[in-house]
Amino acid sequence: MMLTPEQEALGRRNFMKVLAGTPALAALGGAAFMKGPLRGGPVRVGFIGVGAEGRVLLRAADPAFCDVRAMCDINPAQLERADKELEQTKRPKAKHYADWKEMLQKEDLEAIVMAPPLWMHADIAVGCMEAGKHVLCEKMMAWDVEGCERMRDAAKKTKKLLEIGYQRLYNPIYQAAHQGIVKAGVLGDVYHARLVWHRNRSWRRTDTPPTPDYDPKQWGYPTFDHLINWRLFWKYSQGLMAELGSHQVNIVNWFFEAAPTSVIASGGVFRFKENGREVHDHVYATFDYPGGRNAVFTSIESNAFEDYYEMYMGTKGTLILRSENEAMLFDEGGEGRATTIEVAAKGAGAVVESTETRPASAGATAKAGPGDKIDKRLPYKEEISRFCSAVRVGTPLLVGPDHAIGSARACIRANESVKQQQRLAV
Repeated sequence: MMLTPEQEALGRRNFMKVLAGTPALAALGGAAFMKGPLRGGPVRVGFIGVGAEGRVLLRAADPAFCDVRAMCDINPAQLERADKELEQTKRPKAKHYADWKEMLQKEDLEAIVMAPPLWMHADIAVGCMEAGKHVLCEKMMAWDVEGCERMRDAAKKTKKLLEIGYQRLYNPIYQAAHQGIVKAGVLGDVYHARLVWHRNRSWRRTDTPPTPDYDPKQWGYPTFDHLINWRLFWKYSQGLMAELGSHQVNIVNWFFEAAPTSVIASGGVFRFKENGREVHDHVYATFDYPGGRNAVFTSIESNAFEDYYEMYMGTKGTLILRSENEAMLFDEGGEGRATTIEVAAKGAGAVVESTETRPASAGATAKAGPGDKIDKRLPYKEEISRFCSAVRVGTPLLVGPDHAIGSARACIRANESVKQQQRLAV
């Protein structure tokens, strides 16, 4: 099912038409985004892990809410790149640390925003909370379920806030879809969700050591390649299921108001076998939910045609959320009647696809408003601002450990299903 530009425009109009006059439309128009300054002043924050994702968070940190006092990373080159982020946004320089424990001892911080490699999440988050700091931790919650439970228990014991960085829950398009479409029953009964995240490139990164004598062994990495490509090794990573799939599974859990009961998955290293890669470059997983519902997730690194999207197929309609900044809605048309979307033949038959031909940079500076794509950075800004507001004045968080642990457990079990080649209870 190929969507023409006209059909895409129809889908966007349908989405906005259904939301007309609802509180969800106000959220989509930008009312959800918090305004500064925060009563009591910005929260004193330290950043742990300022690689690519860490710098996305750093860039989104509104000075009215977040006073970045210090940054920690074991790679000095990443700290230099983070300095440029602060400089470009005309924010004061932050002190540098290689050891997060030293940073906690020396700096007067109230909260931590952390985006280190997955295998370190539990130890760092628990250590920060036990040191009296609130924590915003990038997704996935932890490398294993035990780590997730340690983090959740530490938050309860220390009475510190723990938020997990699933920024889609802070995204006004997803909020509007949840409130105005899913909960309102516009889709009817939804039995199937399709989750797609497709790319045509290796996950491998290239970089040079910050100094000729730089030794990553002191930080737990046998080589510099392991340090910069930690996502490719099971010791540090849970692969595509964690880095990509957990975002989308987390939304299904939200929309279905349930966690999956079982999963069956397959996959492997089929294309990029060089340099000792361990984590899968192709993954296919089917998650079963209560009530006869399921969600199918596919992530491949051999074709980028569909890019990434989520599709919810109901008895009354279909909702497509793609690239995090666009939504389309299509009427199912009634019992026994075909959908209003035309089916275009491709090859030997028809295939369902939400043709993602949008260039990677599209929407990066789009104005947020009714009918427009939103700026992809805005959900990150809302996430951090709301986290700081929760620290300062008790504003409710939108994810939290109890919700985040559900998607982590499901994705970890999916990887185990691939390895054991059987369906597993979640």
